[in-house]
Amino acid sequence: MFKIIKKKELNEAVTLLEIEAPFVAKKAKAGQFIIFRVDEYSERVPLTIADYDREKGTVTVIFQKVGLSTKLLAEKKEGESIADFVGPLGVPTDYENFKKVAVIGGGVGCAIAYPQAKALYAAGVEVDVIVGFRNKDIVILEEEMKAVSSHYYLTTDDGSYGEKGFVTDKLKSLIDAGNQYDAVIAIGPIPMMKFVSLTTKPYGIKTIVSLNPIMIDGTGMCGGCRVTVGGKIKFACVDGPDFDGHAVDFDELMNRNSIYKQREAEEAETHICRLTGEKR
Repeated sequence: MFKIIKKKELNEAVTLLEIEAPFVAKKAKAGQFIIFRVDEYSERVPLTIADYDREKGTVTVIFQKVGLSTKLLAEKKEGESIADFVGPLGVPTDYENFKKVAVIGGGVGCAIAYPQAKALYAAGVEVDVIVGFRNKDIVILEEEMKAVSSHYYLTTDDGSYGEKGFVTDKLKSLIDAGNQYDAVIAIGPIPMMKFVSLTTKPYGIKTIVSLNPIMIDGTGMCGGCRVTVGGKIKFACVDGPDFDGHAVDFDELMNRNSIYKQREAEEAETHICRLTGEKR
């Protein structure tokens, strides 16, 4: 069992949990993920590691309450435990010899962009952080991001906070202003990552995206997380989750990720445990 040390509601849809998992914390690196189960009857769900503390032996995850399992996880209180917390899984982000990087986070994707910016900034890299949200009410991790960036830019779709527009607008304006990035790291909704990649491609800027396909076992055996990258099949859990944004088939990924949305919504409303007979 894995104990919840800290719980914080970042907004009405996004929750932060700090979980006691010393063996995961010992080896965790930016870009990796874990797979959790709330209890022995629950489904396996991947979440990217948002932060970790090796001395305390804790790992932080930040997630959006969108499906049955994440809603059940969000109902847990400090001091309570969950059944499984397996990791770290996936390949850590390779930062090569970057000197200047733009890290872009969209919505809850900022939870994944944060450890990337933190690791780069700690390594002495000049980091421009660009984050985007629909409106002011759902902004998360603002102070944390500012603390690990050389320059911080916030955009909202409706202009209610920061600059009005999309992250791609801000990225293009920074590039056109003469900023020479060794790489752009984009994490967030699939359409956002797609258009960031399309923005950087004409400039020949290396672009890294973190993909979130359907995933079950996290070891490459089920094949559920397959994605097409450069015309070849890759498995996000063992080959990724980071990939070359210019080579990813984003349209295929969007189609695959939407397959079970209707069924998931139905399950959240009607699910009854076959073992206990209880409505979950």
